[in-house]
Amino acid sequence: MTLRLGDTVPNFTQASSEGEINFYDWAGDSWVVLFSHPKDYTPVCTTELGAVARLKSEFDKRGVKTIALSVDDVDSHMGWIKDIEETQNVTLNYPILADGDRKVSDIYDMIHPNSLNNLTIRTVFVIDPEKKLRLSITYPASTGRNFNEILRVIDSLQLTDKYSVATPVDWKDGDDCVIVPSITDPAELAEKFPKGYTPIKPYLRMTPQPNK
Repeated sequence: MTLRLGDTVPNFTQASSEGEINFYDWAGDSWVVLFSHPKDYTPVCTTELGAVARLKSEFDKRGVKTIALSVDDVDSHMGWIKDIEETQNVTLNYPILADGDRKVSDIYDMIHPNSLNNLTIRTVFVIDPEKKLRLSITYPASTGRNFNEILRVIDSLQLTDKYSVATPVDWKDGDDCVIVPSITDPAELAEKFPKGYTPIKPYLRMTPQPNK
């Protein structure tokens, strides 16, 4: 199964380091970041799991739950968690799915044999409260993920879902935004963008972030 942006992600029930999880029930009305790992006790992934634990307050502010996945079993996960907490100086505060039967890996298309010999590739999925896939990024095994970038994208998604704007290159929360080209009526522009806007080209109009 190939998941594409806008698709409804499949539900699953799977064991985890925090007990059995039915994904839809666990996610509830939250946004979710699901990120996969080839296997336990891998060095790059160890640093990533620690980083996500440290960013819990940032994810919480945005209404986001985090959940990891690895193909090893729960007992292996529990040993790895001890290593993560020791080496990264954190308490792991989210579950790791135990996907030994590759059930989740298969339905989320995480197996790319030409890259990682039947292990899960290192993908990040951002899923909205309607269970729609909003972002997927796949990284090579040698490159650690940038979770501050994931937070930045979530900020953009949550902003642009509510306002008629898009976010330009390197945008971060608080920066000016782009007015979507479909809005051309002067009255509508005045109503939606009371802070005003700067026309650079007819299709490129910058406005202060609407919710700031």
